Amino acid sequence: MKKTVLATAVASAFLFSGIAAAQQTLQLAHNAAEGNPKWDASELFAELVEEATDGELIVDVGGNAQYGDDMEALSQMRLGTLALSTNSQGATSSVVPQFSVLGLPFLFDSLPTAWKVMDGEVGDALKELAEEQGLVLLAMWDNGIRHVSNNVHPIETPEDLDGLKIRTPPDEMTVDIFEALGANPTPMNFSELYIALQQGVVDGQENPLMNIYSSKLYEVQDYISMTGHKYESTPLLMSKMIWDSLSADHQEAIQEAALEAGEFNRQASLQADETLKSEMIEAGVEFNEVEKQPFIDATASVYDDWREQYPELVDMVVKAAQSDAQ
Repeated sequence: MKKTVLATAVASAFLFSGIAAAQQTLQLAHNAAEGNPKWDASELFAELVEEATDGELIVDVGGNAQYGDDMEALSQMRLGTLALSTNSQGATSSVVPQFSVLGLPFLFDSLPTAWKVMDGEVGDALKELAEEQGLVLLAMWDNGIRHVSNNVHPIETPEDLDGLKIRTPPDEMTVDIFEALGANPTPMNFSELYIALQQGVVDGQENPLMNIYSSKLYEVQDYISMTGHKYESTPLLMSKMIWDSLSADHQEAIQEAALEAGEFNRQASLQADETLKSEMIEAGVEFNEVEKQPFIDATASVYDDWREQYPELVDMVVKAAQSDAQ
């Protein structure tokens, strides 16, 4: 009787350890606040992966920079100590500089145009460059077209930016744009931005409306000017070391989930620009439209500078953007 009980216990323990061993948890880092399309799409991605793998893969999502900011996430993924990140275009460009080219000033006239470009040969080129740096580009999610907010005055002409301290991501392209516009760009992690605006460390910042709203930046900003000066993607990245350790079935499940959640993210981003403006106006923020041609003229030199560095990629992106806009 004792032997039977012991045998049953050993068999149960073996079965339980086998189940536990088959389940793998993948941490996903991002810096967005709850209610942001990046947050919601990351949660959806986790659900889709768990469902497609029958619970063998669990994606543990850490929003609000819980598992580190974007720069930290990139370092950890390349070391293989973090699996995934819905990262930012600016931070990613610190590792793969060519990602910055998507943010050339006034490149895209709409979000759907940007998506078509990223889903074509431009995205394929960036995927290859990312893999060279130990990162798998699973999908290009959306982070919107960006606008300027500040606490000094409405931005109606480039001259209105003269001397203003504008927080930018740690992104060379954005810095170049605001230097060309006469501002004083101040790179800073997004997680530090609200306090910096509240305390007057910087005069303003630039982000899509969905980020301004979900992180409550409008609470500490008086003016939002609809400059539409650049686009930014949200690259969903994975550690190549961890990706290579997975089975082909698990890789396929992750890839399909990335694309499905990405479509959700893109549509949520598109809807956010249409609905959030009125809510922030009700909260007391003053909005204004701008005549874009003076801003386009003022930032023309940015194209020249970046074409010197990456002539083929810049020409590829510009040609694709113009073709898909028609």
